[in-house]
Amino acid sequence: MWLLLINPTSGGGRGAKVGAEVARYLVSNSIQYSDISGSSFESARTNLRESLSTTVNGVIAVGGDGMVHLVIQELAEKKVPLLLIPAGTGNDFARVLHLPLDNPTMVLEKALSSAPTHVDLGRVNGTFFAEVLSTGFDSIVNERANRMVRITGKSKYYISMLLELPLFKPKSYKFRMDGSDFECKAMLIAVGNGSSYGGGMKVCPTANMTDGEFEVMILHEVSTFEFLRVFPSVFSGAHVKHPAV
Repeated sequence: MWLLLINPTSGGGRGAKVGAEVARYLVSNSIQYSDISGSSFESARTNLRESLSTTVNGVIAVGGDGMVHLVIQELAEKKVPLLLIPAGTGNDFARVLHLPLDNPTMVLEKALSSAPTHVDLGRVNGTFFAEVLSTGFDSIVNERANRMVRITGKSKYYISMLLELPLFKPKSYKFRMDGSDFECKAMLIAVGNGSSYGGGMKVCPTANMTDGEFEVMILHEVSTFEFLRVFPSVFSGAHVKHPAV
């Protein structure tokens, strides 16, 4: 028995369409499943936790990185596979795993005929993360974007960035890495288990989910003009060549 979790609102409503396609595939291939989606993220997580008290083949999650974050909180310490069907806005976890972003059937066929692959996870204050943990400017932009209701998709993140950048002041950080203590002023610090966030921004371009290590990217203070000039290079990972990184 597989557990099916669908976020119908992910990707601007794409989750509902993809979820229906996944359900049809399971039925047509006589694969037993139980839809435990619930009416909210909270109810979905409760349903998942309760369902994991029985023996299951794995969890099929239809959604984006928010769905991944929800599911790994319950699966991280259990020997239960996650089968992700990308249907979100950013889909960074799927990108790093090189999953097709627009072919649910291909993902299902490959995953159901292959052995699970182990990946690393990070943990901070009891909460697991799969991709990138960040603090500073990008987290403030994300918070502002999440408050936007009328604007959807990636546009709200770009608009939030332009609104926050003139107001932002670098923050002071103290941290320990590889046994040594560090202190610096930075615009942002990103700890990468995976390489990208924000829909393909390769903030930690050489991070690898299977090497047992984090990649840490620190952006020191730069002017607003310089930030905007260099920003496009984050999509290729070339920003790490900048002297302020």
